[in-house]
Amino acid sequence: MSNHYQVVIAGGGNAGISVAAQLKRSNAALQIVVIDPSDKHYYQPAWTLVGSGVFDIKDTERTESSVIPKGVQWIQQRITEMQPEQNALVLHNGDRISYEYLIVAVGIQLNWHEIKGLPETLGKNNVCSNYSFSHAPYTFECIKNFRGGNAIFTNPHTPVKCGGAPQKIMYMAADYFRRHHLLNKANIQLWSGGTRLFGVPKYEQTLLKVCERNNISLNFHVKLTAIDGEHRKATFTGIGEANKDKEYIVDYDMIHVTPPQSAPDFIRQSALANAAGWVDVHKHTLQHVKYNNVFSLGDVAGLPTSKTGAAVRKQAPVLVKNLLAVMAGRQPEAQYQGYTSCPLLTGYGKLVLAEFDYNNKPVETFPFNQAKERWSMYMLKRYVLPWLYWHKILQGKA
Repeated sequence: MSNHYQVVIAGGGNAGISVAAQLKRSNAALQIVVIDPSDKHYYQPAWTLVGSGVFDIKDTERTESSVIPKGVQWIQQRITEMQPEQNALVLHNGDRISYEYLIVAVGIQLNWHEIKGLPETLGKNNVCSNYSFSHAPYTFECIKNFRGGNAIFTNPHTPVKCGGAPQKIMYMAADYFRRHHLLNKANIQLWSGGTRLFGVPKYEQTLLKVCERNNISLNFHVKLTAIDGEHRKATFTGIGEANKDKEYIVDYDMIHVTPPQSAPDFIRQSALANAAGWVDVHKHTLQHVKYNNVFSLGDVAGLPTSKTGAAVRKQAPVLVKNLLAVMAGRQPEAQYQGYTSCPLLTGYGKLVLAEFDYNNKPVETFPFNQAKERWSMYMLKRYVLPWLYWHKILQGKA
C-alpha cells in the first residue's frame, strides 16, 4: 500500500464523503484517499425523529463502504496524530501517511465521560440521548412511558453538532404529552449552558411561544455535571459570573442529555488547532491560516457558525473550488458566508426552518416567513432531506 497520496481526506462522514465526491466529479484524475475507522455511515439529523417515534433507526444507517465514491481509496483506520509540518499523519496501526493536500473533516467528539455517572446510566433509569445511534430509540421509550413529573432536557456549555437538537426533542416530547393528556402533569425544564434559547431573534420569538404553550421552564448559565441514575437526580453547576459555582440538584422522571462536545483529542493536541481546539481555518476560504495545503470543513472546523449538515452542504463546494485553485497555483477566491440551517421541530407536523449566516441574519430559501411553524417544512425534514442526503449530497450532486 502506498503511504503517500495527492489528497488525503481525514474523516468519512457527511463532510468528508461530500468533498471526496465533488472533487472526483471536478477532476476524475485526482488521487484521493479517505481515512475513517467506521464500518457504518449514519444520517444523524433523523435521530431526533427516531427519538420521537416517527423514524426507524435502521433507515439512518448504511455501510461506510457503500458511500465511498467510486475511484476514491478508503483506509479504515483511526488517526492518532497530525504532523502538518511534515505533511503527514499517523494511524492507530502505526502507519504514517504523507500527503500533498489535506482536508480535515473528522467531525466532533462526544465527551460523555465529563458528566459523572452518565456512561453507567445512559440507556436506563430514564436517562436517554438522541446523540447516540445505540440510545436514540430509548428516548422514545422514555417519552412513551412518562406518566408525569419532571421531564428534563439539557444543553451543554460547549458547541454541539446541530445546536437545535437539544430543544427539538423537548418540543416533540411536549407535543406527545399533550396528545396523551399528560401535559398538565408534566414539569418540562430546559437546563442550558447557553445565555438564551436561540441566537437569531426572528426564530427565537417563535420558540419562546412554543415554550410558553407547553409551560416549559428555561434555565440558563448552567452545565450538567453529574447524574445519579439509581436515585434519579441530576446535578447542575452554574457557569458565568452571575451564577458561578452554584449547584442545583434536580429530581427527574426522565432526562434527555446532550453531552459536552469538542474537537477530537488528536486535533486539539495538534498544530492545526486554534486556542479552542478546532481546526484553525479562514472563515471564508476554509483554508488553514498557517498551512496553505490544509483545508477543513464540517463540525471540526473552527468556524463561528452552527455545526450542521446544512452548513457542510454550503462549505463543500467552496472548499473544493479553493483547493483546486491552490493546486493550480492560484489564490483561493470562493467565499463561504457562514450559512447554516436548523430545521426546528416544534411538534408532530410542525417545523420552523431557521436559516442564517455568520451575522445571525436570516438567509431564507422559501418565499414565505420561515419563522412560522409549518407542516410543509416538517414534511421536508421527514421525507425530502433524508432522500437528498443519501442520493444527492453524498454523491456530490447537491
